[in-house]
Amino acid sequence: GTVCRDQETISAHKCGIRSGEFVTSVRSAVVCLEFHQGTLLREMAEKVNNFPPLPKFIPLKPCFYQNFADEIPIDYQSLVKRIYHVWIFYCVTLAVNIIACLAWWIGGGYGANFGLAILWLVLFSPCGYVCWFRPAYKAFRSDSSFNFMAFFFIFGAQFLLTVLQAIGFSGWGACGWLAAITFFSTNVAAAVFMLFPAVMFTMSAVAMLICIVRVHKIYRGAGGSFQKAQDEWHSGAWRNPPSREAQYSNFSGNSLPEYPTVPSYPPGSQWP
Repeated sequence: GTVCRDQETISAHKCGIRSGEFVTSVRSAVVCLEFHQGTLLREMAEKVNNFPPLPKFIPLKPCFYQNFADEIPIDYQSLVKRIYHVWIFYCVTLAVNIIACLAWWIGGGYGANFGLAILWLVLFSPCGYVCWFRPAYKAFRSDSSFNFMAFFFIFGAQFLLTVLQAIGFSGWGACGWLAAITFFSTNVAAAVFMLFPAVMFTMSAVAMLICIVRVHKIYRGAGGSFQKAQDEWHSGAWRNPPSREAQYSNFSGNSLPEYPTVPSYPPGSQWP
């Protein structure tokens, strides 16, 4: 009888120790969970639109939140930044094209080209950002097949248009190679100015082609397809971007630390 009571006392003591360890583990897990939830909520509260960066005296606010390091996976940040730089370079090209079209007009060309050049800058600068850069940004941010498809179709059309601008048909408001070379017989100085946008349109088209090929290779390599984009469209998933916690889990692994597992107790009093 005394031996049995001693064994029961020892078993109860061991059970108390194991129960204490379990309670401590649960408390630690709850504290870590609350800490990470608070951090995520603060990050979401601090996320304020920051693009385009407007001067303070303009009574307008930025329309988009853009942060490559915070929202884009580290493996694709350089590619998304390159697409962004292509957009900037294309806008600069359209601005240079206005100057060249002005020289074209002064040298004896049509004034309609100058007017169209201004229209292309005003139209394609914001539309390029919204219609093909933002879909690429959101596609890599949330792994959205719908945004990938939107990027391919719209950016593909932009690439074809840029090729036509690089060729430079007369009356299109673009100083391309054809317009510049043929205008040398009329005014050499104006034709030299026209060569600058011709070179820049060509560089833009080459950069766009490289971006399309790289993005398509990544998308197809990850198992993307047009069917996935259709499913995303019908389900409405493309409208709801993933939460910040989900993004962090996708890009950096588990957003919460690995908690200690619940100890497995042997049945009865058969302690090791």
